[in-house]
Amino acid sequence: MGGRNPYIAEQVKFTPATKKFKVTFKSEGKTVEVDPEKVPYGDHGLPGSILDIALSAGIPLDHACGGVCACSTCHVIVHEGLETCNEASDAELDELDMAPGITTKSRLGCQTVPDGTKDVVVEIPEWTKNSAREEH
Repeated sequence: MGGRNPYIAEQVKFTPATKKFKVTFKSEGKTVEVDPEKVPYGDHGLPGSILDIALSAGIPLDHACGGVCACSTCHVIVHEGLETCNEASDAELDELDMAPGITTKSRLGCQTVPDGTKDVVVEIPEWTKNSAREEH
């Protein structure tokens, strides 16, 4: 059930990608090619979300709520390609209000789905990284 909070009635609207595109994770120095035919990669966040893409590529992006828009730990900054992503819902904006260091390009990774018409460049802010992560 990744991506949807059962306590929020509002449905997030997004346009799934129909062709391959790339997402560059700026601070990790890694570019991932997204193949829409393989989406969703997992069950965290909306299908094809930045969170879904990051985790499939082995890029750690914390998501304390499981990727259902109930926290702000998957805060990302979309430097390029933001216009190709779905609009933020009211619930997402409410959660972002609690994130440190938000910018006009801030989004929740679990709720941001690029439509694939343009490559995307994302930054995972240092303050959202869990330096004490333990592998389970």
